[in-house]
Amino acid sequence: MIKNDKYEVVIGLEVHAQLLTKSKLFCGDSAAFGAAPNTHISPITLAHPGTLPKMNKQAIEYAVKLGLALHCEIEQQNYFARKNYFYPDLPKGYQVSQHTTPICKSGTVRIKTGDTERHIRLNRIHMEEDAGKSLHDVDENYTAIDLNRAGVPLLEIVSEPDLHSSEEAFAYVTELRRLVRWLNICDGNMEEGSMRCDANISIRLKGETKLGTRVEVKNLNSIRNVKRAIDVEVNRLIDIVESGEKVIQQTRSYDADNNTTFSLRSKEEADDYRYFADPDLTPFNITDEFLQQVKNALPALHEELEKKYISVFNLPVYDAQVICGDKLLVDFFEATIQHTNHYKAVVNWLMGPVKSYCNDRGIDLSDFPLTPEKISALIKLVDEGKVNFSIASSKIFNALLVDPRKEPLHIATTLNLLQESDTGSVAVWVDEVIAKMPEKVKEYKSGKKGLIGLFVGEVKKLSKGKADMNLVNKLLAEKLN
Repeated sequence: MIKNDKYEVVIGLEVHAQLLTKSKLFCGDSAAFGAAPNTHISPITLAHPGTLPKMNKQAIEYAVKLGLALHCEIEQQNYFARKNYFYPDLPKGYQVSQHTTPICKSGTVRIKTGDTERHIRLNRIHMEEDAGKSLHDVDENYTAIDLNRAGVPLLEIVSEPDLHSSEEAFAYVTELRRLVRWLNICDGNMEEGSMRCDANISIRLKGETKLGTRVEVKNLNSIRNVKRAIDVEVNRLIDIVESGEKVIQQTRSYDADNNTTFSLRSKEEADDYRYFADPDLTPFNITDEFLQQVKNALPALHEELEKKYISVFNLPVYDAQVICGDKLLVDFFEATIQHTNHYKAVVNWLMGPVKSYCNDRGIDLSDFPLTPEKISALIKLVDEGKVNFSIASSKIFNALLVDPRKEPLHIATTLNLLQESDTGSVAVWVDEVIAKMPEKVKEYKSGKKGLIGLFVGEVKKLSKGKADMNLVNKLLAEKLN
């Protein structure tokens, strides 16, 4: 919560997304997460004299993919520069990055906060290599260095200072994470460091046009912490200005345990990095043909699919938004509707039994054991009146999970679960229920029409769930009236 509403908050975000390439940006060392320290390294990663880097083509493809999805202008003539600064976990003593020719320029990210929709402008998206990792809790006397991450390809996504609240920043990072996952170019796992966020924050009096002195809060490792850190820092800046002091441009870090920020160093300017073209890497040209290939391979984006699901499939807005919130859900939904046109039923299964199963086991949809064909077969059983949804979603679904090779109809037949739709048989159950509840029949006939649910429930219980409920309702209405 901001202490004083006479100030306007101005925020620009720098989001680093680690690309899902198998190898590093300039060598064949594995880029996989989680290996033992210093096992994904080679003379190139370690920057030994005489070693030469070689460009990872897939990293370029992923960068272009994201740029196209965000409506960026793609820079076809590219080169890499050396960004000179020293960190103990940067083996070269410089970072290979892009400076004057970012691979993507401009573009926008659409965000929604409440009922408000805005398009946040992007300044650039550029490629660079990651640094290694310094570990301060391995040895009490020394800092340990793990260089597995050194050289892993990153995209740095830099926004314009268009965000004006922590809520907007939260929505922006959430949307970016959804998009990189949707495109399958980054897993978006902020806790593992594969997506990180730096926030540039300043304040100014409302109505002012000149930007205030900014501070940068580095390496925010969760979307929740992005929001919390911005709120903390904004209030700190307001306190400084209100007390008549001057804001110092600096780089800060966020301590999530006590919800405070602290200074790391005074902020460097671009001149301090002494950029120059890397002499070991030749400039590269993105051809029109390559650009078209990437464009043709782009999946339909969630905004487009949401509109289609609402207008063509007549799904409720909420359902369309939930399905389109996750690419795995979309893929499963799309695969299932190849076998059924009961779109709402597919959504009900995905948001109900399927989601519950995955949540209970802490797995995602890629590990769900049943195929879309099996889910569509369950839907067909219900649509044809052979079983009701309750039986299908509890008994048959659970039996399928035990042995996914079986067919739903076979399970329903074997377990004697097929719904009884014969009018004569159902009428016997209805008559028996009516006969044993004469007082309730009188109450119903005297105007308590809500009792119909009681009769339906008793028939369901008597038939052990096998009676066709549509037929039950019809016969009860006829006999009671």
